[in-house]
Amino acid sequence: MKFDIITIFPKILDSYFGESILKRAQFKNLITIKTHNLRDFALDKHRKVDDSPYGGGPGMVVKADVVDRAVNKIISGKSCRKQKTRIILFSLRGNKFDSKTAKRLSKYDRLVLICGRYEGVDERVAQYIADEEISVGDFVLSGGELAAGVVVDAVSRFIPDVLGKMESLEEIKGSYKVYTKPDVVKIGGKNRVVPKVLLSGDHKKIKEWRQK
Repeated sequence: MKFDIITIFPKILDSYFGESILKRAQFKNLITIKTHNLRDFALDKHRKVDDSPYGGGPGMVVKADVVDRAVNKIISGKSCRKQKTRIILFSLRGNKFDSKTAKRLSKYDRLVLICGRYEGVDERVAQYIADEEISVGDFVLSGGELAAGVVVDAVSRFIPDVLGKMESLEEIKGSYKVYTKPDVVKIGGKNRVVPKVLLSGDHKKIKEWRQK
């Protein structure tokens, strides 16, 4: 799986992608993550990627032509033509991102993730360049980079061998309360104990407790 992230801040996610599970997945060539500086695709000497909106209003808007050049450059080449690619624009008006979406996107060979900034992105990017728009929640972020990080992480978990064991997926095993040693911990001046069923050794009862 290849992730291409288009942004004006190409190093903004380096620390996250360079640690833990995603770092190991890249080392094992299970995934590749590449960021592309949108300014590299501007044609003027000032590397301008935004302009004022038609009709007036506050803020600046990311230009469609610059995004188009970036996407075309990324998906050009013989190898890219054979790949199953999905182009995604992060937007407040996009479909809500969830585990089902992450699993669907994990079936692609390449995801191109377009990160907006400023007042937004020229609507022609959504209409004619992106295959779909995605929102990671009912809140506003300063840009799409954190959303891109969420998508890369969530999608990567569905790629075989990234987690080591697919059973580690909450989507498979479920999400339940967990405890570890010691079985008694003094917190707030009181002894806080592990539920007795988890200490019983009865795997059937433990499974039922977790399902409940």
